[in-house]
Order: sequence, then structure tokens, then C-alpha cells
Amino acid sequence: MDYTLRSIYQERASQPETLGVILVNKREDQINLTDTFDSIILIVVKEAELPIFTKHYCYADQKVAMHVITEKLLNKWIYIGRNRRIVDWIFHGKIMFERNEYLSHLKLKLEDFSFYGRKIKTGIQFAKLLRSYTEGKEFFQRGDYLDAYHHVVKSLQYLARLSIIENGLYPEVTVWSQVKKIEPSIYKLYEELVTSRETLEKRLELLFLAIEFSMNSRVQSCSQHIMEILRSKDLWTIQDLHNHQELKFYSIELELFIEFLIEKGYIIVERMNSKNESIDHRLYRVNNNN
Repeated sequence: MDYTLRSIYQERASQPETLGVILVNKREDQINLTDTFDSIILIVVKEAELPIFTKHYCYADQKVAMHVITEKLLNKWIYIGRNRRIVDWIFHGKIMFERNEYLSHLKLKLEDFSFYGRKIKTGIQFAKLLRSYTEGKEFFQRGDYLDAYHHVVKSLQYLARLSIIENGLYPEVTVWSQVKKIEPSIYKLYEELVTSRETLEKRLELLFLAIEFSMNSRVQSCSQHIMEILRSKDLWTIQDLHNHQELKFYSIELELFIEFLIEKGYIIVERMNSKNESIDHRLYRVNNNN
């Protein structure tokens, strides 16, 4: 089969902007890993007009998907964890071509987790955890328990990924299998939510308390990345923060995270006069006393 598929990527492999080609074959126990396709061909390029370009092929009774993605998009997915399958593809796929050992080095960097850095990953996962917890708590307080349940499940998933990162590993698709081995206390929270005989209201109440405790114990470690950036200059507008290359990865969670850090005393709000005498600009700086 590899020989048949070679004609699909061979021409692209010869192009100078191509960094690597990975072949991922369907595994019967994880067919969704390849979106039910028999094979995935992942081609990483330095630059392209489109960040992702996809084609589907078929031969005999096989169906194949080819994805051509830019290095920039690949890095974004790895940072923010939006496409966790990509990590599995890199770890478990077969390298068919690579320029200057690009994919081999990438796998090593993911395994030791030094290049992409735990600080930015923990910061982004914590921000997502904060979002799901905050929205879920609001639903709970309104008595919308099923919506609150949905957000608690999401919160536990973010907490699980966070614990995996803190243990120096990379969250894969089978995140709960990883967590069960390295952080059984978080796995136990998930079990309590799903299997407890308590009323749904009581289960949610207990889980919100446990998640809040876990968040409060992680604030300092999970805010290291954003605080280091804030320390690079005295005052920031919110647009300055949005424009920062690395803070862009926090996306819509950035402002919620900033407000949370203000509440916890890590960031101080400074007021600055605007053209309108009755309204001040709101700027941000690090609280060096915290």
C-alpha cells in the first residue's frame, strides 16, 4: 500500500518548501483517529498560500485523505491542543520523507517537551479550564444542571490535560488513559461525576469545589508564561496583549485570564487620562509585591 500511495506525495516531497511527509494507517481499535479513512497522508510545508489544503483519494476499496499544512499551523495546533490527533499522527505515523530530519527532531521535541515549552501549554490549558469552569458555575447557580454538567466534563478534561503537561508528557487523544496512570486523583473526580449515586446537583456542587481548589493551587505555576511577558514592559493596554505573538494563542480566553489574575492580585490595573475627562483608559502591570 505504501508504494501505491507514494505517487500522491512523491511530487510534493521533491519541492523545496516541503519539510516532511507522514503516513498514518487506520487502526481497527481507533478508526476515528483517521476520520474513518484507511490512510492519512500528512505533508508539512514551510509556507503555502493556504494554511491547510486537503484532497481525498480512493483506490480499490481504500479511501485516503491528504492534508498539506504549514509549519505555522502545525505549531499552533501543538501549542493550543485544538487538533490533538495531530500529535498522535506525529508520534505513531510512519515518516515517508523529511528534510534535514525535521519530523524526527519534532518527535524528540514533543517527547522531552522542552522546545514547545510547558509554560505556554499550561497557561493556555488553564485559561480554557477557567472559561469552562466560569461558564459552568453560572449555569449551576441558575439551576441549569445539564448545561452545568457539560461544562464540568469539559473542565475535568482541561484539568486532565493540565496534569499530563505538568508531568512532562504531551496530551494525546486517549487523555483519560494517560491520567489514570499519572494522576489518579483527577481520574477519581471524573469517576465521581459519572458513577456517583448522589443527585446531579450534589455531584456538581462537589465537583465545582474540587475544580476550584485545583485551579487555586495552580494559579502561580500556570500564569508563569503570561506574567513573564507582562514583566517585559511597565504598562500594557489590552490591545498590546492581544497583539503579542505568543498571547495570540490564548484567543478569546485572554481577557478572562487577565481579569482572573487581577482578582488574585497578580496584575494591577492602572488608570490613565483619556480625551474624555470623565473616562479613563484601563492599563495593566505586574504586581511586584505578589
